[in-house]
Amino acid sequence: MMRKSLQRMFAVSALAGAVALSAGTALAADVIKIGVAGPHTGANAAFGEQLWVGAVQAAADINAAGGVNGKKIEVIKADDACEPKQAVAVANRLVDQDKVDAIVGHFCSSSTIPATEIYAEADKLAITPASTNPKVTERGLPTVFRTCGRDDQQGVVAADFILKTLKAKKVAVIHDKDTYGQGLADAMKAAAGKQGVKEVLYEGLTRGEKDFNALATKIKASGADAVYFGGLHSEAGPLVRQLREQGMNAPFISGDGIVDEAFVTAAGGPQYAKGVYMTFGADPRKLPSSKAVVDELQKKGLKSEGYVLYSYAATQAIAEAIKATKSTKGSELAKWLKSHTVKTVMGDKAWDAKGDLKVSDYVMYQWDDKGKYAELPTK
Repeated sequence: MMRKSLQRMFAVSALAGAVALSAGTALAADVIKIGVAGPHTGANAAFGEQLWVGAVQAAADINAAGGVNGKKIEVIKADDACEPKQAVAVANRLVDQDKVDAIVGHFCSSSTIPATEIYAEADKLAITPASTNPKVTERGLPTVFRTCGRDDQQGVVAADFILKTLKAKKVAVIHDKDTYGQGLADAMKAAAGKQGVKEVLYEGLTRGEKDFNALATKIKASGADAVYFGGLHSEAGPLVRQLREQGMNAPFISGDGIVDEAFVTAAGGPQYAKGVYMTFGADPRKLPSSKAVVDELQKKGLKSEGYVLYSYAATQAIAEAIKATKSTKGSELAKWLKSHTVKTVMGDKAWDAKGDLKVSDYVMYQWDDKGKYAELPTK
């Protein structure tokens, strides 16, 4: 695992270096700077890598095709570690020091929400590939967009699956007390409540902790026939393992916060991760529009899982808006995006007045005994 991780890191670094080199050959005025903000260190660094890989590959491909209005794209990595205070510092640095023209990011909603306040004030376009909390786009900030759906959309999909497909009657709802995790758990809980099912347990755990045996015991004692978790893989993994070790084999369901193979590692191996369900957008890797990119990343030893293609699409949207408006002013780019459809690696994308996608496509996935996830067939 260590060797594979190093190979991926070197491949991403080499690709990033190629993008920076191509940009560096031009005058500064002939460079479009895009910040890529996310957790590049810490427990959720796997997601930061997804955002980085997608943005770097998109920049490389756009540059190879001639750039944007004759200018090359330069991507700048910004590490927020999924910490709100660090995200604010990162946002200020990108705006004031790096002088970026737009931002792809952040990942965690708790980071995206405060950071986008800074971007909006500076009139910078920010497109998050992964922040699903409704508040991201509900604040009326005109320059904030996303290439993913919202928690109040995936929460409904999860509730329908738990109640109608799994036929669960007693659901334990667990969250990580974070903006994303608790928001997602609450969205699923609300959707289940509308169908007449009230949770038998509603508990929060603390991010960063690994011993959830007391909580697992409480979940088992509740008699739950399904467990829903709102949060990230770093806590979902240990929780599901400790539930299984205690003989609790009820279905475990979560959201897009576990859409990385790091979930399998955190769980202690495929034997614990297998059977776990999650909501995520319909697999973009299956689309004809993504084949060339997926193949290219594979040649480089890089994966296109999770939010890689979402980040690629966000970079494409920024480039297309700049190309069409011949401007880098966030307000002008936002106005154009809200009135035009953009062809992306994930198909045609269009946004509403809030900056949300007009079409959301959440579906159910399941992890298998090989440590891989696959989309479940729709009935």
